[in-house]
Amino acid sequence: MSQNNYTSLQGFILLGFSDHPKLEMVLSGVVTLFYFITWVGNTAIILASLWDARLHTPMYFFLRNLSFLDLCYTTSIIPQMLVNLWGPDKTISYVGCVTQLYIFMWLGSAECLLLAVMSYDRFTAICKPLHYLVIMNPHLCLKMIIIVWSISLANSVLLCTLTLNLPRCGNNLLDHFLCELPAMVKIACIDTTSVEMSVFALGIVFVLTPLSLILISYGYIAKAVLRIKSKEGRQKAINTCGSHLTVVSIFYGTVIYMYLQPGNSASKDQGKFLTLFYTIITPSLNPLVYTLRNKDMKNALRKLVRADHESTKSKRNQKS
Repeated sequence: MSQNNYTSLQGFILLGFSDHPKLEMVLSGVVTLFYFITWVGNTAIILASLWDARLHTPMYFFLRNLSFLDLCYTTSIIPQMLVNLWGPDKTISYVGCVTQLYIFMWLGSAECLLLAVMSYDRFTAICKPLHYLVIMNPHLCLKMIIIVWSISLANSVLLCTLTLNLPRCGNNLLDHFLCELPAMVKIACIDTTSVEMSVFALGIVFVLTPLSLILISYGYIAKAVLRIKSKEGRQKAINTCGSHLTVVSIFYGTVIYMYLQPGNSASKDQGKFLTLFYTIITPSLNPLVYTLRNKDMKNALRKLVRADHESTKSKRNQKS
């Protein structure tokens, strides 16, 4: 039996923060809290934007997709992470690791592209308000989402397959808390320069290119906002765009630091904390960022809460 097949049978050991047992206890509580916030916040955004007819616009269509993506993103990581943090068993099956690797890369790539699509939506809304609903029609919005998910899936299949085909010579110790691509590349027992260059090249396509388009869009948006005479209109534009720009800054900042630095120069613990930040904390911040600065979303959430309260009250009255 080859060493590579042996690794396939025995799965992998996720070292995570096992050399810091006390830190694991603290992290398990923090991760559980942020996972709960992520689920409640993103589910509330999806339900509120579907409930309120005034939010049936392209902006909230893309926001629902972002919330759904974040729910899937965290769910593909956190349950396994909590199992590893709570007990001495740090193993993950080969199938589980491979599945996590493909899904993690797929959803991460999709978020990069989706944030760029959302910036184009904001650019169209502010720079071409009279033609906004004509340009951003439902057919185009759906087409853009399908393209985002399809291209991201192709990227995941390509990079993850290249990584999994690297010989590991029986090495199954991943110095991470999840099956992430850089960690998988590190345990290969051959020169991985070609794979690293492929990751870097596709990183430019999926990270720097969308980021450049976002920055260009916001350059035009800034000019348009300055021309708005109404103080209320200017403030509304700043609030909606400011929310998106905040999410972009947090997400892209950490991803660029992790994936687009020469030789992966971050220390191992620093890399783990950065991954923890953009995979767990950022998805929980998105709902807060988009709701606290958005009057329409806050009103929709209030309506949803009131409707739920009235429904519960009605059921109680029927029982009594």
